[in-house]
Amino acid sequence: MSWAIAAVALVVAVTAVLVAWRTERALRKELQASADRFGVDGLSDGGVETAFARLERAATDADRQAREAERARDVLTAAMQASPDGVIVVDTDGDVVLRSEAAQRYVDPRHADALAAEVITELLDRARQGESARRELQLFGPPRQVLLVESIPLMRHDEVIGAVAFVRDVSEARRIESVRRDFVANVTHELKTPIGALALLAETVAMGDDPTVAQQLAERMVREADRLGRIIDDLLDLSLIEAQETPTRDPVPVHVLLNDAVDHVREAADLAGIPLVVAPVPPHLVVRCDARQVVSAIANLLDNAIKYSDPGRPVELDGRVDGDRIALTVRDHGIGIPSRDLERIFERFYRVDRARSRATGGTGLGLSIVRHVVQAHGGEVKVESREGEGSTFTLFLPTARRHAGGTNLKVS
Repeated sequence: MSWAIAAVALVVAVTAVLVAWRTERALRKELQASADRFGVDGLSDGGVETAFARLERAATDADRQAREAERARDVLTAAMQASPDGVIVVDTDGDVVLRSEAAQRYVDPRHADALAAEVITELLDRARQGESARRELQLFGPPRQVLLVESIPLMRHDEVIGAVAFVRDVSEARRIESVRRDFVANVTHELKTPIGALALLAETVAMGDDPTVAQQLAERMVREADRLGRIIDDLLDLSLIEAQETPTRDPVPVHVLLNDAVDHVREAADLAGIPLVVAPVPPHLVVRCDARQVVSAIANLLDNAIKYSDPGRPVELDGRVDGDRIALTVRDHGIGIPSRDLERIFERFYRVDRARSRATGGTGLGLSIVRHVVQAHGGEVKVESREGEGSTFTLFLPTARRHAGGTNLKVS
């Protein structure tokens, strides 16, 4: 019985030794494999502790690098969230991995956003196949928008691992491009008309021998030359106003601004039979502004009011305090402006009635100058009009307590 017990004990001991040896051997192989992965030299019988220390340092370095990578990812994610562009990242299965704040509008979208969401999905599908894609969308809203959608495949070692889509609102850029194109076309047309008329009149004068006819043609040439000069002067004024980001601001009494503007148009008003009525303004009412620019803006409004009013109908001008702003108002009782044109009257060369504008010698730049003057002063221009009843334009200029900002145009 004792032998049997001893035999069993021996088997157990031998088994334990064998298991321990095999375990040590397996451990050494695993350590060596790990050492190879982390760049540790071969192990010796006494190097297990050293290998463990090196592996621990390598693990610490890997953990540090992982934390740094996580911080970098968080910074990049925060930057992406701050971007005004919508960003959507998907994996190879098309599942969304990341979506920026600006792109949240395309989750469960409605109306125009639903169309944009379809295009985004389509372009992401193409990018997951390795194909970059780009498309511009015209969304009629409201509000009207132009979106530029672009998708790019995400690659790693020549393998597609996902795709990203960028959605950018380019509405303002396209509007500016359209305004620029219209301006070039309009200024070319506006300058070509009087130049062509001058050339034709000069040719007619050269060929004729009737002094009376020559005198009439010469007077017509003078008018066309004056018209050309006014267009060029207005273009120069507009260019100077746009180039001057912050106009010179000096305290100027409001009644001085109004009276100077009236002096600019007094002769035209008398010829047209239009009374100019200036409301009394307290002498202490002062606004900080570029006096030349503001007088030019008021004079342009008065000039328009005179041109589009019937003889005997007054044009009224006043200035008053409106909260922390100064309100300068030009009111006429003329033909008024159709509601369909109210949104566009501040565009360069835009005319409500082209035939009448040409007859009155308008350049089509007056209201554009008004808008830019108000913009330069951080104010607001408001227009109210009814056809057959007249129009009221009000310039709101900030007092010295307010800082300059963007321009607001209000129509009603």
